[in-house]
Amino acid sequence: MKYPLLTGLALMLIGLSTVSAQSLDTATENTPPFKLTTGLYQYSSPDGQTNNAVDINLRHSSSIGNVWLGHFVWPTQEITQDRVGWDNTIPLPSPVGEVRLIPSLQLATGGAWNSSLGVETGERWFVGAGLGRTNLRDSVSLNFDPNDALSLSGGYRWPDSQSLSFLLVRDNRLNPDQRHLHLIYRKPLPDHHRFTLDLLLKSGLVEGEAIERTGLALTYDWPRWFVRVSYDPKANFTVQDLWRLAFGTRF
Repeated sequence: MKYPLLTGLALMLIGLSTVSAQSLDTATENTPPFKLTTGLYQYSSPDGQTNNAVDINLRHSSSIGNVWLGHFVWPTQEITQDRVGWDNTIPLPSPVGEVRLIPSLQLATGGAWNSSLGVETGERWFVGAGLGRTNLRDSVSLNFDPNDALSLSGGYRWPDSQSLSFLLVRDNRLNPDQRHLHLIYRKPLPDHHRFTLDLLLKSGLVEGEAIERTGLALTYDWPRWFVRVSYDPKANFTVQDLWRLAFGTRF
């Protein structure tokens, strides 16, 4: 049975808007260094069949960036995969203001590897661009986006850490018709809570048929706990739709 391919990095690693928000999430001294996430996935096919998978990730943040370990199990497909990754946001002084360099790298069992490099500038108003590359080895993908791809991002951050941004990701290697547009809104709430909405508009070919679909991810953060629910139609441009429930803690 065909399963989604890892054509790039996990969601936390490629999107410049996503990575920037992640760096804000991990940059403060009071933020716990560890983040443990458990993800429950339900894949559904047009023939009505459904099957489930589990993903567990542990991330550690420090002065060298974010380092994380992942373990994915898809019992019905007899697929198990372990992953290790790293990403960082590196400020670089420049004549036009601060420029942030955003590199990342991921290795997975089975010989798969992938990497990305992004650049972003601006404080209140910000823009960025990036490039992702892989060695095209088959592996399970846990993210929304194609990643042998170019990305563009931009948006605005309010003084209270509220933000509105976009992220455009377009495959530029094997399937240049495949593209995703994310519209991302983050809203801080009282008592250090936070709400995030990620609206996904996707288009491209799935088994020779042109599709246009809409996905959505909703995240709620408490000071130590968080939960995320997301829907990804035609996940990784296969015939399968994917629901995700992710929850975890910082410590």
